[in-house]
Amino acid sequence: MATTSSAHDTTQDLNNQRKRKTWLLALALLIVVAGAGVWAWHELYGRWSEETDDAYVNGNVVEITPLVTGTVVSIGADDGDLVHEGQMLLEFDPSDAEVGLQAAEAKLARAVRQVRGLYSNVDGKKAQVAARQAELKKAQENFNRRQTLAAGGAISKEELSHARDDLSSAQSALNDAKQQLNTTTALVDDTVVSSHPEVMAAAAELRQAYLNHARTTLVAPVTGYVAKRTVQLGQRLQPGIATMAVIPLDQLWIDANFKETQLRNMRIGQPVDIVADLYGSEVKYNGSIDSLGAGTGSAFALLPAQNATGNWIKIVQRVPVRIHINAEQLAKHPLRIGLSTQVEVDLHDQSGPVLAQQPPQKASFATQVYDRQLVEADTLITKLIHDNSAGSSKTAQR
Repeated sequence: MATTSSAHDTTQDLNNQRKRKTWLLALALLIVVAGAGVWAWHELYGRWSEETDDAYVNGNVVEITPLVTGTVVSIGADDGDLVHEGQMLLEFDPSDAEVGLQAAEAKLARAVRQVRGLYSNVDGKKAQVAARQAELKKAQENFNRRQTLAAGGAISKEELSHARDDLSSAQSALNDAKQQLNTTTALVDDTVVSSHPEVMAAAAELRQAYLNHARTTLVAPVTGYVAKRTVQLGQRLQPGIATMAVIPLDQLWIDANFKETQLRNMRIGQPVDIVADLYGSEVKYNGSIDSLGAGTGSAFALLPAQNATGNWIKIVQRVPVRIHINAEQLAKHPLRIGLSTQVEVDLHDQSGPVLAQQPPQKASFATQVYDRQLVEADTLITKLIHDNSAGSSKTAQR
């Protein structure tokens, strides 16, 4: 019996050893397979991808601020409203601006008429010079005739002396008329009515008055959605006070803050997959890297870190990376400024530059909504100059 029990224990120990070896072999094989999987994932995917959830939607926040002082009498849009470029947002009481515009119009009209008077004075001075020249010619002929008669004793020397005095007087009168002509001509020389300095100065004042009047109406510089409205009816506003903002939601981008250790292989133009928390993983956006920040976030903070102090602790810095969003996908699934996103950058293509190599060839963002104001002002100035440059029919009849 003892021999049988001992053999049974030996067999059981051998079985346990075999099981142990099998489990150890399986565990070793599992570790090898897992290591191979990790290595394969890193080689085929992991090292060619960088991702972060420290990424947020950003865009242009176009502040609406007045350029003139005024009292709000009308508000054309509220938070969340869609407004188109050029649409009225705020309107001030225009009374003061209208009075200033009318005064500027009258001043320009008066300047044009005064300049017309200067041109008329030139013509009058020219006529005076012609008259003085005729008088001088007559005096010269009279003196020559009396000089001949005096030589023959036909007239007295006293009469000849009077003729000489008349000649000198006529010459002086001509010189004086020419001097007055030169003085008057200098006021209008090489100009027309519209280019005369007095008219140009009055036109500049009218242009400014027109702009002040036009700026009593605040319009949307771009098409977008209204946000942050703080203005109220009857409020007296000063120039530069923020009243509301217009946000073009078709011009959004992602600001993703990557760790500095993730930027080694990032390049401009690399493709990016974007998932917004608003829609979840069901909606994915395609994008590309527009630019890599020129500094870390802490470097541009209001209170930059003072690493020269004795309490320094090394912290991994983050650098903002701007990511362009596919416009068609953005139109299909709109986003809002400030929303959280997750981005994943594909690093396979590293042919792009790390930093931009060329300056922008055109303005990144622009509006032409204010251009028409100066065009309208110039049209009004041209009309006023024309209306006051030519005499009316009643004046012609007189």
